[in-house]
Amino acid sequence: MQTQILERMESEVRTYSRSFPTVFTTAKGARLTDEAGGREYIDFLAGAGTLNYGHNHPKLQEALVDYITSDGITHGLDMWSQAKRDYLQTLEEVILKPRGLDYKVHLPGPTGTNAVEAAIRLARVAKGRHNIVTFTNGFHGVTMGALATTGNRKFREATGGIPTQGASFMPFDGYMGDGNDTLDYFEKLLGDNSGGLDLPAGVIVETVQGEGGINPAGLDWLKRLESICRAHDILLIVDDIQAGCGRTGKFFSFEHAGIVPDIVTNSKSLSAYGLPFAHVLMRPELDKWKPGQYNGTFRGFNMAFVTAAAAFKHFWSDDKLERDVQRKGRIVEERFTKIAAWLTERGHEASERGRGLMRGIDVRKGEIADKITAKAFENGLIIETAGHDGQVIKCLCPLVISDEDLLEGLDILERSVEEAIG
Repeated sequence: MQTQILERMESEVRTYSRSFPTVFTTAKGARLTDEAGGREYIDFLAGAGTLNYGHNHPKLQEALVDYITSDGITHGLDMWSQAKRDYLQTLEEVILKPRGLDYKVHLPGPTGTNAVEAAIRLARVAKGRHNIVTFTNGFHGVTMGALATTGNRKFREATGGIPTQGASFMPFDGYMGDGNDTLDYFEKLLGDNSGGLDLPAGVIVETVQGEGGINPAGLDWLKRLESICRAHDILLIVDDIQAGCGRTGKFFSFEHAGIVPDIVTNSKSLSAYGLPFAHVLMRPELDKWKPGQYNGTFRGFNMAFVTAAAAFKHFWSDDKLERDVQRKGRIVEERFTKIAAWLTERGHEASERGRGLMRGIDVRKGEIADKITAKAFENGLIIETAGHDGQVIKCLCPLVISDEDLLEGLDILERSVEEAIG
């Protein structure tokens, strides 16, 4: 296995190659293959939630190959193309209209942090106010605007001392412990002229915090948050970059709560094939942009239009995938609950949490989670950690994973926990 050039030339900032030190060559479905003897690994990482439909899904692959070999437009800035038209038509007909949603689409740069930057800037333009309320343990990206709304100190300290500005943090649901509705504090500040909180232009929230440790917001909490925003003329922004595109068992994670955000950000699995792609959805009356006021060279990637539209048509024209994700989510929940109970019985307090196929086991200590995931890799499973201390073992397996691969992956994880803890 040749790794010398990789280790010598790639920046020390790399992370995943440290956790999974092998050279991968091919991938299909929920499995990755490396060059060291062609060993296969079951993938419970799926591009950190970018590959909800697995690796190289044949329907998506066929659509992409056909487009490339027909000399379809690859790059066209924000010019109109046939691929863009098909994407927008499919998004409207298959995703938005059946859910009663009326949004315009902004295509910023190709990543999630680009979408967040655009969303919070749009809120400021639309409302003429600067402040954005965000929540403890939230992760929204590492460019400067998005970083200001991201809680993890590791990322915030990497600015070299340049202060992040423009955001106020509030406690997320459950942050103050059971029985405490953290929105009481937010609402109290909004009603107090001496509370020190500048009236926000918008509130940005993940319905299930991903990097923050698989923290699901209660559905009633989300409904109350929406009502507070409406009462105070604040825009509600849902960051659905990791929790969206079916991950929680609905296409949009906020559907579970029955709320309608003013602005939505999507990326990660939006392209369906691992291609860089993001969009911002906004209520039509919020489209206050002047031409070219927010732009970028890679805004709207035609190959991603093609694979995204193909995924909408293939997976979201009925509720079959939704129901299957919810069924598989219950399987993972049951096994994770069992593993957490086994750990707790042996003196390592642990608990399961999540929604749909976005689930985690909180083992309380990062070193324990690292031992377990390292052992899992040795045993043929790729799975990562999340949380403020990396203390949550995080399952983001492909939504289309076969039952056989899912159960084998869970067996590997259970065995790895037993081996790591002893």
